[in-house]
Amino acid sequence: MYSALALRDGTVFVGMGFGASCKVSGEVVFNTGMAGYTESITDPSYWGQILVQTYPLIGNYGVSRNDFESDGPRITGYVISQLCAEPSHHSSEKTLDAWLRESGIPGIQGVDTRALTKIIRNKGTIPGILQVSDKEIDINALKEDASKVSDPNERDLTMEVTRDSIAVFGKGRTRIALIDCGTKSSIIDSLASLGMQVIVFPVDTPFDTIMEHAPGGLVISNGPGDPKKCMAVKAARASLEHGLPTMGVCMGNQVLGLAAGADTYKLKFGHRSQNQPCIEAGTKRCYITSQNHGFAIDAKTLPEDWKEWFVNANDRSNEGIIHKRKPFMSVQFHPEASPGPVDTGFLFERFAKVVKNEA
Repeated sequence: MYSALALRDGTVFVGMGFGASCKVSGEVVFNTGMAGYTESITDPSYWGQILVQTYPLIGNYGVSRNDFESDGPRITGYVISQLCAEPSHHSSEKTLDAWLRESGIPGIQGVDTRALTKIIRNKGTIPGILQVSDKEIDINALKEDASKVSDPNERDLTMEVTRDSIAVFGKGRTRIALIDCGTKSSIIDSLASLGMQVIVFPVDTPFDTIMEHAPGGLVISNGPGDPKKCMAVKAARASLEHGLPTMGVCMGNQVLGLAAGADTYKLKFGHRSQNQPCIEAGTKRCYITSQNHGFAIDAKTLPEDWKEWFVNANDRSNEGIIHKRKPFMSVQFHPEASPGPVDTGFLFERFAKVVKNEA
């Protein structure tokens, strides 16, 4: 199949198509992870984005539902260097090509992903259009369409990926509420594994409705887009005023920061990989973390009752905040990983002890 990726700046990459035959637009971002493509593809934080995978060979262990972070693919399009047509793994259920084709997601291979990544690193994340077709593609027309493509971050993307109704997971005696901004399934699983009943709410649920379920704590999940457009900020602010133990993860970190009175900004090209080094503030302890985000808290705007908890060792951007006295905390990375290192999984355990009054 024919395939081409056109960026809004006029750059075009031509390759071989796989997956579904269609034309899509989205924000073009890159992930430097060496594994975990299934988890990334199904991560709702990639909603509205065309994902570039920098690792040269993708699809070599096929696709297994056990690795899903949601019901199915959440990316808009997929860009890789080389596709493995014959995967080898005991858990593989189908090829990556077949999975994306039946899911309506277009993919392009044969692209110089290193050159594409350099463009994004220099210019920042940029909207683009990806087309896969059985017929030859009109490149000039595609470039013209790409020059007019809008930025998906102008929409409230969390409302497009959140669940429609309240759901309950786990059978623990302690109840914990989770606001679904586009949560990964492994966050729910991690909390439930700590002996807690996890009650998951749509992103626009009022705090009073959440409290009707008598949770001992609140977790704000990951999700796509600009945190300033996320409706969970209202509930997070109310949670802080109430004094309910509160924890944010990924977008939840930005949402909690906004609720506390801090500001957020968009990173030039974001952090998307399983190898991001984060230093615990005030120490020399560095953790290797899994991340997927394009926005961050401006630590200089934190109120005096708050402090930075973690800092990115590469660019010094904020990776977590914590209240100096009250049980409020959040991290920009993913303690549950999936994929990636589980070095920071203890942070969920720490929060669970706070919720259970064991800290």
